[in-house]
Amino acid sequence: MSDFGLYTYQQEVVERALKGENIIIWLPTGGGKTRAAVYVAKKHLETTPNAKVMVLVNKVHLVDQHYNKEFEPHLGLRYAVRKVSGESDEKDFFGLVVQESDVVICTAQILYNALINKEEARHVELSDITLLIIDECHHTHKESVYNKVMRLYVEKKLKGEKPLPQILGLTASPGTGGAKALDKAVEHVLEICANLDSAIVSTKQYAPELKEVVPRPRKTFNIVNMRDRDPFGDHLKSMMTIIHGYMDIPPDFKLRECGTQEYEADVVVLEQRGVRDNNRLLAQCALHLRQYNDALLINDTLRMIDAYRSLEEYYSTKSTKAIDGTDFFLLGLFEENQVELRNLAMDSRFENPKMDELQRTLLQQFGSGVPSRGILFSKTRKSTHCLKDWVLKNRALKDAGIKADILTGAGNGITYMTQNEQAETIRSFRMGSLNLLISTSVAEEGLDIPECNLVVRYGLLTNEIAQQQASGRARAKNSQYAVVAQAGGREHRRERINEYLEELTGKAIDRVQRMSHHEFYLKLSELQRKAIISSKIEESCKTEKRRSNTASSIQFLCRNCFTPVASGSDIQLVDNTQYVNVSPDFKNHYKVAERVILERSFEDWEPGCRIRCKKCNKEWGFEIKYKKHVLMPNLAIKNFALETPKGRITVKKWKDVPFTVEDFDYEEYCQENFPDLFD
Repeated sequence: MSDFGLYTYQQEVVERALKGENIIIWLPTGGGKTRAAVYVAKKHLETTPNAKVMVLVNKVHLVDQHYNKEFEPHLGLRYAVRKVSGESDEKDFFGLVVQESDVVICTAQILYNALINKEEARHVELSDITLLIIDECHHTHKESVYNKVMRLYVEKKLKGEKPLPQILGLTASPGTGGAKALDKAVEHVLEICANLDSAIVSTKQYAPELKEVVPRPRKTFNIVNMRDRDPFGDHLKSMMTIIHGYMDIPPDFKLRECGTQEYEADVVVLEQRGVRDNNRLLAQCALHLRQYNDALLINDTLRMIDAYRSLEEYYSTKSTKAIDGTDFFLLGLFEENQVELRNLAMDSRFENPKMDELQRTLLQQFGSGVPSRGILFSKTRKSTHCLKDWVLKNRALKDAGIKADILTGAGNGITYMTQNEQAETIRSFRMGSLNLLISTSVAEEGLDIPECNLVVRYGLLTNEIAQQQASGRARAKNSQYAVVAQAGGREHRRERINEYLEELTGKAIDRVQRMSHHEFYLKLSELQRKAIISSKIEESCKTEKRRSNTASSIQFLCRNCFTPVASGSDIQLVDNTQYVNVSPDFKNHYKVAERVILERSFEDWEPGCRIRCKKCNKEWGFEIKYKKHVLMPNLAIKNFALETPKGRITVKKWKDVPFTVEDFDYEEYCQENFPDLFD
């Protein structure tokens, strides 16, 4: 093992895997889990007849990272190593790729699709794989795609079907699953083990070496007192009170304190209730209150001007959408108060003291004369953009040599980054042309980011797993992990709770590891049987729910203006991914807007333009061009209300609609819509 560059503690944690056991490696961020997994894969390939190694990751950018940094450099000379993600053409003949390769690195969704797809070129059986490596395996729970893959595995195991691949999970922390008591935390760890059919291992004998290799950063709480006065925030609250009076809140509903996550949850429920009860006044007021609450949350974390701009941006898109008295009232309320809000936001006497403390924290590190590299973690993509704007305009930070840029998740939108942009930002950070990343949680988990000597968590409420992963980014010697928070505030309290939960996780894992072999595997089998039964019951209930309504009995309404626009029988499923409206009459209800640009390409379709409600301008989805010439609207179900025989409902995802969606038949569609071609 030494010739592979493994530390002794890494050698300790892979011992059982080298014997063919299913295990989860539990090592902190920076502890070398991936390198240990590459070593296990190498030995497996050398000793197993017809070996086939599959490496699963939960984010697209990790496919390239694991391929380029670890698996290809160490295994590529002797073995065929391939990478496949939703962005690569190989996904369309994934079954053939697996047949021709020794090691395949892919997103979990690619494998799951292949397991359930019976088309020969795409299909894969679990029995085709001899070693299945699951990165960030603490995500193997509930309805995650990792758990869907492992549920297929567990079902086969309980039926006695063989062969099945060896499992190797990797995690920096399984967490406690929300548990705050040891017994419940133990139960959560056992559930993760059961879902992965694996024992969890960590270094015992060589723990001191691990501490030396991965030193824990010095943790500081940089505490700030509350503002003496907050006239901007007070003015926002007075406007919210006016809306409360106008909207006639149901007597059985009590809103919690403005400017909190709890209040946000309340107004989300109120909006859903308004839609359900055909009460547009209630629904629209709730939507606007959420924007004001967002502004209060921003005001609590960032600059007042950032909070003001968030409202200004929202209302700048509203002026063309007013369709009744409710819209005119809400728009008018903002316009009447806009000048006063802007003036208050520009008054430096009442600026957020957290920003001053954040500046001091950054200057303490970057102004020390020591070459520095840091990550500033913030909650949302919007907040990272605001913080970058603040850094770039701050003379003191500029004089200290801070060169900052943002790092957020990949996606398709103005505030998202492309995969290439992510890679370029990390490359610049590694080369030194950037020395501060302002990041969302995307930088907490998995990404190969160089050692930092400062990690700052700012305005964050996350769980103990995210906290440990963020802390693990401060791996340089004498590094600092700083929490900038208000005295007694929610971030301060959450950080303290996370410290307790981190300790509780360790105790729970220790108790699980101390269980006898017989007791442990007996418990795993029990949990696995319960999970499979529960899953089957849940799926049966969903199927029954879908069968209870015919598609034609469901009416689609625009979620904003409640205009009826489609029937459930108009909806069909294309390639198991796109839900399209095939009725030619539907185009009478929408208008096209800007073109959708996606970074990746697809085998049978390409994106067209966004579509919006003709009456109120609510965005509904975007058109797709299928097989080069068939243009159809692809709908986002969250933008519609569903009128069912039992009343009106809203759902977040298509899987939850109360009717069965038929598969799209291309030939039948063409015969109906282009009959001249078939004469």
